[in-house]
Amino acid sequence: MSGLTVRHRRATALDGVDLDFGPGVHGLLGPNGAGKTSLIRVLATVAAATEGRVEILGGDLGGHRERAAVRRELGYLPQDFGYYPGFTVREFVAYVAWLKEMPAPLVPEAVERAVARVGLGDRIDAKVKTLSGGMIRRVGIAQAVVNDPRVLLFDEPTAGLDPEQRVEFRALLRELGTSATVIVSTHLVEDVAAACTQVTLIEAGRVAYRGTPASLAALGAGGDDADGNAFERGYTAALRGHRVATTTGAAR
Repeated sequence: MSGLTVRHRRATALDGVDLDFGPGVHGLLGPNGAGKTSLIRVLATVAAATEGRVEILGGDLGGHRERAAVRRELGYLPQDFGYYPGFTVREFVAYVAWLKEMPAPLVPEAVERAVARVGLGDRIDAKVKTLSGGMIRRVGIAQAVVNDPRVLLFDEPTAGLDPEQRVEFRALLRELGTSATVIVSTHLVEDVAAACTQVTLIEAGRVAYRGTPASLAALGAGGDDADGNAFERGYTAALRGHRVATTTGAAR
């Protein structure tokens, strides 16, 4: 993407962002309101850019046909996950597979595989409305991966998951990242540290930092563990450095 700008009425959510994402697991970090969800929504083709160019899998998202083709190769879990409570898990994930235009003969096996990957094989015929919040979140992950997408977009995917489930999800992310481009927007730095190959920090609609988890942790090395681990301290240091640079540049 180049020059990506997103405005909501008078507010600017993203301001001339230039980014590229290759295979692997990419973490999007930043404070609330930084623009992470706006970026994910544009990449998921559910929101349009105000300015700039976005290309996914060789398709320019500015064209209707290109967006339709890209959607078949996408997996997306929004922060606010909508579902049909009267559907069973099997029915709902199969419905999403149909929306993604998967060949009908492949759907039953793909659904069972996706549900098993999130640990809900024993609840596949349960109605979604009978599940706990954490289980429903796992159904959301299953529908995102059912078509074995080449690009996966997760917005706060571990919300509602217990610690054991979060560990299992991180392992799934690492597995998915071996064959796909996975972008995870989260405020949980430990998820990024454990699962991501690259970190992008967004602050006030702009890229504040980009590097590996190790390089971000290095910014926080040598501090007091009472103030958090090195990764958390590195996150804070990167934000602070970006704010100082922005303020200094504005003052010139």
